[in-house]
Amino acid sequence: MDKLLTDIRACRLCADRFAATETGHAPRPVLRAAPSARLLIAGQAPGMKVHHSGLPFTDPSGDRLRDWLGIDSDSFYDETRVAIVPMGFCFPGYRKGSDLPPPPICAKTWRAQVMEALPDVRLTLLIGGYAQKWHLGVKTGVTDTVTRWRDFSPDAFPLPHPSWRNTAWLKRNPWFEADLLPVLRTRVAEVLA
Repeated sequence: MDKLLTDIRACRLCADRFAATETGHAPRPVLRAAPSARLLIAGQAPGMKVHHSGLPFTDPSGDRLRDWLGIDSDSFYDETRVAIVPMGFCFPGYRKGSDLPPPPICAKTWRAQVMEALPDVRLTLLIGGYAQKWHLGVKTGVTDTVTRWRDFSPDAFPLPHPSWRNTAWLKRNPWFEADLLPVLRTRVAEVLA
């Protein structure tokens, strides 16, 4: 795993692509993993704040996600127990002020190797459509996939992104907080115990 993480952190496959975005930034792969991890958080790609901090979910989305999971920052960032492996390891940049999607080349190049190096994962949280499509093989949108969360539990939970942009989605779908989150918190506690 150490060599794989070193190789990923040195990856520059998307340097030209990122240089051509509105932000004109260099690649900075951000992920956390250890072979002993029992919980896998599969997100989309880091945002600009995470690109600068180098630590996943160091933004309001991370605060909301930790609340959803019922765990504190120490537990969340304990890479021996929690792997945080987005579909795209680098901030993809902006186009017209909006985040670009994670470049597919990242998952094609690295994802299978990382999954093989995480043999003890007992629970996978799939945040957003890119992670849900890759891990579950679904072709449905996020709302339809998350609505079917019971079909994938207890081994996987599809989730919407915890971004503030999804506050309206959460209000339109009160079952998410009422039905899914209590089950998710219980399952996370079991896996991390």
